[in-house]
Amino acid sequence: MQSNYSLVITSRESLQVLSTAPTNSSAALHSSPPCPLTSSDYQFSLIPALFSVVFVLGLVGNSVVVVVLCRHSAPRTVANIYIFNLAMADLLCLATLPFWATYYAQGYNWLFGSLMCKISSSVLCLNMFASIFFITCMSVDRYHAHTLTHAAYFVALVVWGLACLSSLPTFYFRDTYYVESLGVNACIMAFPYENYAKWSVATAFLKNTLGFFIPLAVITTCYIWIRRHLLKAQQFGKSRQKRDKVLKLVAAVVVAFLISWLPFHVLTFLNALAHLDIIHSCQVTGLIDTALPFGICMAFANSCINPLLYCFIGNQFQERLHRLFKTQVHQLSSHRDSSSVRKGSGFRDPETPVGKEGEPEAFL
Repeated sequence: MQSNYSLVITSRESLQVLSTAPTNSSAALHSSPPCPLTSSDYQFSLIPALFSVVFVLGLVGNSVVVVVLCRHSAPRTVANIYIFNLAMADLLCLATLPFWATYYAQGYNWLFGSLMCKISSSVLCLNMFASIFFITCMSVDRYHAHTLTHAAYFVALVVWGLACLSSLPTFYFRDTYYVESLGVNACIMAFPYENYAKWSVATAFLKNTLGFFIPLAVITTCYIWIRRHLLKAQQFGKSRQKRDKVLKLVAAVVVAFLISWLPFHVLTFLNALAHLDIIHSCQVTGLIDTALPFGICMAFANSCINPLLYCFIGNQFQERLHRLFKTQVHQLSSHRDSSSVRKGSGFRDPETPVGKEGEPEAFL
């Protein structure tokens, strides 16, 4: 029975990189024989490939966002502060993807030690909480519309602190566990055996409520009130149009987060029901097994979706990105011209005005 129990924990927990408990129902853990585990070899090749794509796209996209927002020409607005922190949370999450891609490619064998198991898992939870918290802050700011910049910095610090506190259970319980029957050193949530179901339900409840349902309620309330105010407004000046553009961007970020993370939270909720002995069906747990890898990939993909939204919806972001690109091209051209001068070719087009720092005057 102990061997079956270890196999169930490892196989299902290794599939749930982001979760706090094995997805097998309590019936499978406490009855004999347990529900058969549903898994396929495609996970060991397809998932690492998907993680690699998400890593490259997300790293490039979020790095561009950070660079654009860090430029001295970018105004320090409240929305930009929250977007910057959201991009940093995504970059932290992406930094762990090579570890998890290797983990899947090795057949759930963790090669990086106990500490990295804890850190990598905690960073994923940190990203989940920080992302939804900052998206909530963006929604509240769009409703309030009077948040001061220095207050936004303080709110960002509070959000990071709250996200870190919410991730502490994962850091404490996540550890490596050697499974002799599989010959792998798995990275799992090592809850105490006596209270395994209680801890599983408690951590799942924390993620569902604090990391999804409560922020979703706040966001929905804000957008309902914003819509009412917009419908009542009689005049739509330039400032109102600007506000509407920002509102559309925030709404798109919220929708992207919901689509990406909803499958994961639904599966987490079903796990909690299973550990409460509400779900006994092996057919349901089999569906969870099948859907879980795709849910995890969708959750990771959220880290590379937001930069695309900024590019396609945020007009000001497009302008800053275009300006940054042209500036870098001009600086590269200026460097080549100066190299040519040093080599004896002293030609420079007199029609091209140059600013104090070698930039075209139009960009100064």
